Amino acid sequence: MNTETKKYNKWIVILSIAIPLVVAILFGVKIDAELPIFLPPIYASINAITAVLLVVAVWAIKNKKIILHEKLMKLAIACSVLFLAMYVAYHMTSESTKFGGEGAIKTVYFVILISHILLSIAVIPFVLITYVRAITNNIELHKKIARITFPLWLYVAITGVLVYLMISPYYFIP
Repeated sequence: MNTETKKYNKWIVILSIAIPLVVAILFGVKIDAELPIFLPPIYASINAITAVLLVVAVWAIKNKKIILHEKLMKLAIACSVLFLAMYVAYHMTSESTKFGGEGAIKTVYFVILISHILLSIAVIPFVLITYVRAITNNIELHKKIARITFPLWLYVAITGVLVYLMISPYYFIP
């Protein structure tokens, strides 16, 4: 392992711990402010865009379009960061919406929600390691971890959309 990779590894560990920790802390912070727009459909759309970007990026690399793949992956990372910022902003300024479904659909919703939350935390180091292996030109190890990162990240992006679609009928219900 070279010095550059070691430097990045420290940041991967720091960010993999700090991001979920900061998000959890910020969830406890409530700001008495009203956002000018309703964010959930916007950040759900960003999740959908991320899913599409990931699929197209895999297509690009399988077709030897390396520059396109790099650009799509950077855009997917940017979308994920933008999603997180909007998600935290919304939850700092709004009360959480309760899911109103009953029976089996409630169980399905919570299974999707819990797996989405847990995997959204778990995918952080995978994305960072995959990215670092790409930018440090460690392509063989990049390919190995990307085979794990891709389905995890795609699942998180898609389930983010599903969670929004399932809870959206309950927004604005007192």
